[in-house]
Amino acid sequence: MSAQAPSTVILVRAARFVPNPATAADNAFQRDVPAGQSETATSTRAVAEMDAVAQALRDAGVTVHVFDDHDHTRPDSVFPNNWLSTHAGGKIAVYPMYASNRRHERRADVLELLKSHYRVQTIVDYSGLEPDGIFLEGTGAMVLDHVSRVAYTARSHRADTHVLERFCTDFGYEPMAFEAVDSAGVPVYHTNVIACIGTKVAMFALEMIPDEQRRAEVRERLAVTGRKIVELTEQQIRDFAGNAVELQGRRPDGSTRPIMAMSARARASLTPDQLATIEESCEIVAVDIPTIELAGGSVRCMIAGVHLDRRPTADLDLTPAVAAIDQDPHSADGQDLARART
Repeated sequence: MSAQAPSTVILVRAARFVPNPATAADNAFQRDVPAGQSETATSTRAVAEMDAVAQALRDAGVTVHVFDDHDHTRPDSVFPNNWLSTHAGGKIAVYPMYASNRRHERRADVLELLKSHYRVQTIVDYSGLEPDGIFLEGTGAMVLDHVSRVAYTARSHRADTHVLERFCTDFGYEPMAFEAVDSAGVPVYHTNVIACIGTKVAMFALEMIPDEQRRAEVRERLAVTGRKIVELTEQQIRDFAGNAVELQGRRPDGSTRPIMAMSARARASLTPDQLATIEESCEIVAVDIPTIELAGGSVRCMIAGVHLDRRPTADLDLTPAVAAIDQDPHSADGQDLARART
């Protein structure tokens, strides 16, 4: 297993999809549905895009767990990386969410699947911080270097530095927080729209860090690992070029291969030199998801990576497959999460 690039992921297949009105105020990447397009048509297109992402990852040799979501009150459930992350050593984090209508995206059945098929020692639940107005939206708020153990974090009301420090203490990361804004001075709502860290390459919109000293410190911290840095422009960020994720695929002969999953729009925004740098270490897997991108997130936001060791006796096929769980999900409130803990 690659420390940085998981070979297994979790996706949520939401039957109802619509850009979330509760997140539009601070998500500068969010867009309205085209005029005249019905909610049914929007959801149908989004589901087809979700299926296309799952299939593309399977075709690349990634193991995919797909959880269906038939609850029509969760417009952003397609983005599970905001409430869940998994970590080597059998640790899981559950996060506090800014938008109140996103908090019931947390699902006990996802945690139970992980516990039944993987070695889970501890679930650390930070969601109890929500009533105090303290939020840290998972690997949207943080971009994690699992090798050097650094948590790169753009400060925002979705990424409180106090809970960031708690997370880093609990999970063994070094916090590296910074301000990041667009050309209009609007803060970046999630770090993972401006940065992607792979095993040998990092894609980062360093120009969006206004403090020159802090920008230099972030660049140096990335470079000291030996990664090649692909510096992204603000326009490329608006095309979701930063919202990519490295995964570990598997070839038909059983050998592993690193892939960089991103949207077709993101790939089209990259220059030939940038593509060449990425492709020195990763095969790019790009999927067209224009409907989902209306919600202000792209392929990386859709993926919760599984960095856990499999249980030797788990009945889990290692060949590319979807473990589809077709059931009405249950809201994972505090009691559900408590029951899900080991």
